[in-house]
Amino acid sequence: MREVENMQDVNDMQNIQDDRLTDIKSLNLEELTEFIAGLGEAKFRGKQIYDWMHVKKVESLDEMGNVPGKLKEKLRKETRFVCLKPVDVLISQIDGTRKYLFGLHDGNVIESVFMRYKHGNSVCISSQVGCRMGCRFCASTLDGLTRNLTPSEMLEQIYAIERHTGERVSNVVVMGSGEPMDNYDNLLKFIELLTDVNGINISQRNLTVSTCGIVPKINELAKRKFQMTLAISLHASSDEQRKELMPVANAFSIEEIMNACRNYFENTGRRITFEYSLVQGVNDRLEDSERLSRLLKGLNCHVNLIPVNPIKERNYRQSTAKSITDFKNRLERNGINVTIRREMGRDINGACGQLRKSYMDKRENQ
Repeated sequence: MREVENMQDVNDMQNIQDDRLTDIKSLNLEELTEFIAGLGEAKFRGKQIYDWMHVKKVESLDEMGNVPGKLKEKLRKETRFVCLKPVDVLISQIDGTRKYLFGLHDGNVIESVFMRYKHGNSVCISSQVGCRMGCRFCASTLDGLTRNLTPSEMLEQIYAIERHTGERVSNVVVMGSGEPMDNYDNLLKFIELLTDVNGINISQRNLTVSTCGIVPKINELAKRKFQMTLAISLHASSDEQRKELMPVANAFSIEEIMNACRNYFENTGRRITFEYSLVQGVNDRLEDSERLSRLLKGLNCHVNLIPVNPIKERNYRQSTAKSITDFKNRLERNGINVTIRREMGRDINGACGQLRKSYMDKRENQ
C-alpha cells in the first residue's frame, strides 16, 4: 500500500534555506540558551524553545505559543528550522512496517523505516544522503555519497514519524542509508540530543549504531563509554571474501575490526552485535559458518543473520531457507548466540536505499 501526502517535487515542499544560518535544532540546551542570549533575549527563552522543538516536536516557529512574536521574527532571520515532511510513505500489507521518504531543504531525499515490535516501536534512520562505502549488496551506495545529514535531520526522521503515526518511538537504529562513522561528529551530537533528559529522552540502551567497520572511529567511540549497542556489518568470515562484498575491507582487516570490538566491550561492557547478510553460494556455506564461529569465539557477541534483500542492480540471491537454518544451527552448536532477523517490509522494498533509488530514477526520467 502506498500513502502519498504530496506528490509535488521536493523543492516545492520546503523552501530552500540558507545553510549559513544557525540550525537551532542541532544545538544542545546550553548552546541554544547562549544563542538566544546573544540575540538580546532572556536566557529562559532558550529552554522554552528547546521544549517546543524536542518535547512537543512542533513543525514551525508559529506553533511556539509562549514565545514572543518579536523573538520569532529574529529567529526567522537568523536561523534554520529543520522540519521534515514525507514525500512518500509505503505501508506493508504483511506486517504494517512503514517506509518513509523525506524531502530535505536542498532537494535531496532520505528514507527511514518505522517498525512495530512487542517491546515497542523502532525507527531505523539514515545518517547520510547516499553512501560512499560501496557495499555490493546495498542500494544506498549505488549513486555514491551526496552529503552528511545534520543532527537535526537525523532527529527529525524520528520526530516526523512520531507526528505522522501519533505513536511514541522507544528504540532507534542508525542503520539506514549512509555510514554513521563517516559522519562521526554529527552522530555524536545526535546521540547527545536523542538521549537528553530535557528532550526526547531515549535511553542509550535503546540505541543501536551500525558501522561497516571504521576502526579508528570505533576506538574513539569506545572511549566515550556510551551504553548503546554497537552493530558491526561483517557479512563475511575472511578478508578475501569480505573484499568481494565490501570495499572497506581493503582499508581495515577483520582482525583489526575484532580488536576494536574487544576494545569497545572492555570500555563499555556492552555486547557487540554482528550483522551477517546471507548471500546464496557466496558466504552461506558450512565452511563459512565454521570460520565465523572460530572468529567470534570468546567474544561477548550476538549474530544477526539477515537473508539478503535482493536489488535489481546486483545478481546476488537470497540463501535458501535450509541454508539459513543450517548456518544458524552450526553457529549455535559452536556456542555463538544467533538469531535470524525477521524480514520487515519485504513487500515495500524494505532494504536500505531501495525507495530512495526508485524515487530518484523516476524523477530523472520525468
